[in-house]
Amino acid sequence: MRAAGRAAWARLWDRVAASDPGLLRLTAGLRTVASIALTLTVLSLLHASVPHLVAGAMAAMVSTFAIREKQRAQQAVTLALGLPVALASVSLSALLNSRVVAGDVFFVLLIFGAVYSRRFGDRGTALGLIGFQIYFLSLFIGATVSALPRLYGVIGVAFVCSALVRFALVPETPTGTLDRLRRAFRARFAQLVTAQLALLDAGPDDMEKALDDVREGTARLHETALLIQGRLEDGTSDEAVARLVQRRIADAEIAAERLGLLLLTARSAERGHTLTLHLPGAPVPSADRLPVRDETTDTLRHELEALRLLVLRPAGADSGTGLARVRNRLLGYREEENLPPASDAVQDVFRGIGEAARAVLGLRIAVDGPQDESEDTPATTRSREELDAEDVAITGSEEAEDAERTGLRRPTTRAAVQVAVGSSLAIIGGEFLSSQRWYWAVLTCWIVFLNTSSTGEILVKGYRRLLGTVLGVVAGIGLAGLVGHHTWTAFALVLLFIFAMFYTAPLSYTLMSFFVTAMLGLLYTLLHTYSASVLVLRVEETALGAACGVVAAALVLPVHTDRRTNELLGTVLARLAEVTEASVEQLSGGAPAELLDKARDLDQVLADLSASTQPLTHPITPLRARRDTARFVVALLETCAYHARYLAATAELLPTHPSIAADPRLREAGRRIVHNIEVIGAHVADGDAVGLIETGPSIASLLRPGTPGTPRYGRVTDRVLRHLQRLDEAVVGLARPLGVPIPAPAQ
Repeated sequence: MRAAGRAAWARLWDRVAASDPGLLRLTAGLRTVASIALTLTVLSLLHASVPHLVAGAMAAMVSTFAIREKQRAQQAVTLALGLPVALASVSLSALLNSRVVAGDVFFVLLIFGAVYSRRFGDRGTALGLIGFQIYFLSLFIGATVSALPRLYGVIGVAFVCSALVRFALVPETPTGTLDRLRRAFRARFAQLVTAQLALLDAGPDDMEKALDDVREGTARLHETALLIQGRLEDGTSDEAVARLVQRRIADAEIAAERLGLLLLTARSAERGHTLTLHLPGAPVPSADRLPVRDETTDTLRHELEALRLLVLRPAGADSGTGLARVRNRLLGYREEENLPPASDAVQDVFRGIGEAARAVLGLRIAVDGPQDESEDTPATTRSREELDAEDVAITGSEEAEDAERTGLRRPTTRAAVQVAVGSSLAIIGGEFLSSQRWYWAVLTCWIVFLNTSSTGEILVKGYRRLLGTVLGVVAGIGLAGLVGHHTWTAFALVLLFIFAMFYTAPLSYTLMSFFVTAMLGLLYTLLHTYSASVLVLRVEETALGAACGVVAAALVLPVHTDRRTNELLGTVLARLAEVTEASVEQLSGGAPAELLDKARDLDQVLADLSASTQPLTHPITPLRARRDTARFVVALLETCAYHARYLAATAELLPTHPSIAADPRLREAGRRIVHNIEVIGAHVADGDAVGLIETGPSIASLLRPGTPGTPRYGRVTDRVLRHLQRLDEAVVGLARPLGVPIPAPAQ
């Protein structure tokens, strides 16, 4: 019974870890709620008034969520610097409260400084946010000069409680966060294998849903890999360990994605196209090969379930003979003699299972150290030897930084000017709506600019905030009537909404705005200033602030969505050309390079591009043709990035892996691909650029396994050629939607 309970808890924990990688949202929500709860407890013991309780709760919230540094020492310094910033901000607000013009001018200058400070990294961002939010807090509670001494005490208590929760009650260390992210990666890997099993068994009517689940699982695994990449440096003991974990995460991600493609091929009349895994709504391949019920496909299902078990089993639980046998059997599929008799497509799936098992073994060794080798078979021993040889070859590197923009071209400067102009408009308009609560319009204008880079993104964010606010007003009216004057019931609901706000923020901006507005309705109730008209005014001020933000973004130093996406598209193409050229050069016998770092840079800028196209792909956009084109281009680039990751990972194995040999003939194939990428990049940067896409014989025809002179391990070479061929096809496919001329085929 106890073992069954532990197993059920482990399954539940894996689901939570997969849905919230690294438990980042859960930790942020719990830390903020705990800080507020502790602050309220201390202040209530000191017999603070309700307005001071509200002020303490808001100060504790901002002093907790504003700090984003990963190292605890840096967090402590920023928190210590934040307290005098908060005290200065509330003092100036109280002093300028009766001087309308001077107060408004200072507020605009404060907003400019808070946004501009983002150029100084996480600490500058945090201090700017604390200064703005505490000034807003003083406006919310109507701070006066006579009340300053008690407010100083309230804010001091809030900061101390925030520090206590951060460093003692709900601690977070880079090592712990990275460990949880690795658990999430394992859980999402297992979920992807489950989705691939469903794809294997799906009938014609279920094929589209099964394929959508595989797409979603692949994207979520990639998201977790990027999160791990961003925390390796702080969360590992040294650079060599970080490089090793990076390598193993890349191997596992590539193996999982490739296994899905091989399954798709096994289900199709023709070889599955990688684009199908990246483009929602892509035509579903005809499923005329599987599912069938025979011994080979039953074995395939069984081995996929075994792979899922191998992925999910936590470290230290694989010492049993049973699991060792499962691991050995799966690794055996990397050997030709162990493959069952079946079609080439089905045999490829078994090979993919073997490669995935090898990736799991490599990740275990990298994270948990040497494993028990007493049950190893010759195939497992060979896999370990390959991994050991690769580990020795891994070294660290320094990355060059991009040149920083200056003046008004710097994003933080431009955003500061835009927010200052938008806030000035919001102050003027807000005064007409309400001389007492005009600051709501300013808050909305400020928020819609956060983490946005183009006018389109600001427009979409403003729309979502307005929608969430309207829904929150409805909820606030109902809750205020239910809570009445029950102070602690209202505070309990406030804590619940704050947790929900932080937990849902990365998922849905509309939901976050809903919880914020509902919480504010309860705070108004506590301050005895609640009325339906106040919440309706909140909607009006929100709409005004969003409109002012959009107007400022559109008229003041505008960055149009097309320009932003074109800039990012050019950067993605440059990174893609760099990764492809370096990988092919190394596969052709050239000098080694830090390829995985380059591949992850490509993944990061591609993620930025995908985020920047959201205004173009939003469901409400009236430009359907442009929406479809944007989706198609991003999907093609994701396909290119997948093949580039594989080439980079394979090229890094070249010095140590006995199954891969350099082949100078690949250099010409790489030259054609890189040329085509550069032609497309030049056309994106300048529509009048002159250049033609090169076409020619199939890259896969350069080397054919089975022909005289093919090395013993020709299948690996064939796989490299297959990825080069798909990359070549995807790059040529990019030319068409981007308007790059393609020469007609020779007659």
